[in-house]
Amino acid sequence: MPKSLQTLQTPRPLSTLAIVLTALAVATGVVLVAVPWQQTVSGKGKVIVFSPRDRPQNLEAQISARLDRWLVSEGDSVKAGQIIAYLTDIDSKFLDPSQLKSLQTQRAALLRKREATAERVNALSNQISDLGKSQKFAIPAAQQKAQQATDRATVAQQTVIAAQQTLKTSQLNYARLKELYSKGLRSRRDFELAELEYVRSRTELERAQASQAAAARDVTVGDFDSSRVATDTSASLNGIRASVATAREAVATIDSDLSKLDIDIANLKARKDQQIVRAPRAGRVVRLLAIGAGSTVKAGDVLAVLAPDTQDRAVELYVTDNDVPLVDVGRPVRLQFAGWPAVQFAGWPSVAVGTFGGRVSVVDAIDDGTSRYRVIIVPDVKQRDGKDEPWPSTKYLRPGAEANGWIQLNTVSLGFELWRQFNGFPATVQKDPVPRKGGK
Repeated sequence: MPKSLQTLQTPRPLSTLAIVLTALAVATGVVLVAVPWQQTVSGKGKVIVFSPRDRPQNLEAQISARLDRWLVSEGDSVKAGQIIAYLTDIDSKFLDPSQLKSLQTQRAALLRKREATAERVNALSNQISDLGKSQKFAIPAAQQKAQQATDRATVAQQTVIAAQQTLKTSQLNYARLKELYSKGLRSRRDFELAELEYVRSRTELERAQASQAAAARDVTVGDFDSSRVATDTSASLNGIRASVATAREAVATIDSDLSKLDIDIANLKARKDQQIVRAPRAGRVVRLLAIGAGSTVKAGDVLAVLAPDTQDRAVELYVTDNDVPLVDVGRPVRLQFAGWPAVQFAGWPSVAVGTFGGRVSVVDAIDDGTSRYRVIIVPDVKQRDGKDEPWPSTKYLRPGAEANGWIQLNTVSLGFELWRQFNGFPATVQKDPVPRKGGK
């Protein structure tokens, strides 16, 4: 072979390098196309208690008072309703220790007074009933008496008419006998008998007229008596009804006073209860904020902080305004807690070590004032086919612990992700990747 041709051949080391570079380029291309990459949105935050009723609670003084004594110390565990401290009221209206007993005595006296007044109302009501029955009989009786007087007046009138007729007959007989006696045709005795009969008839007429006048007066008196009975019974009924109304008004006044006393007693009992500070939930006393016994506190002052016993936890992460449009409720999340060593591969969460699973539960609609949005993450032990470890116990993972999170989006190729990062394009997401309640 000519020497010139030998100089044109490629050296063996360079051929090997070309083959290696070509294989490496092909492998890189295959990796960029075939290797998946999990897109994520990262955020930082802390552990919180998700349920408001399980969050740390401030135990406040309900009244202005003086702290009498503490029954617990910081770090003590308490049960629901357990007494934590006693307060002594300093309001001048509630300083009398026997005030409740006095109010209860007043209430008992008012109850007795009300009972007596109610009995009087019942007695007066019975009187009204009895007087009404009596009125039903008294008025007809008076009317019957008036009718009897009218009947007597009628009889007297008829008697007067008869006496007038008798007098007229006696007068004619007396005149005839007088004329016959003057002519000597009748005896003096017959004349005297006729005269006597005439005088008797006139006397009977006068008596009958007097009886008629008396009967007429009896009729008037009977009418007056009938009207008087009706008026008297009505007046008595009205008087008793007025007494009943007065008694009922007294009952109403007593009832009003009783209501006021009941309110005062209830307020005083509530005031007494407010002098006792109790634990609203079972938990642990985190700190005592009031000074020692004998210090004065105002209504609303915080006396202690109680951390309820609960396993209800969540994580609040803060993401930027650029990333929050990519976050939907239900998306899976990987979390790293302070104090737990972890190795997190953002693109390959399946190989992460020391992280815990969660899902997005809430995405705030407004920012925190610094263009950051809060995302609440709740535990999701079913993630990664049930192989995920549950969150640490509250004994170790306490509210306020720092947490880092990676909210998982879509899975794309590694090459696409590098191209997106180099060009500054946003991540790609699918709307509602996880079915929601009531949806398909």
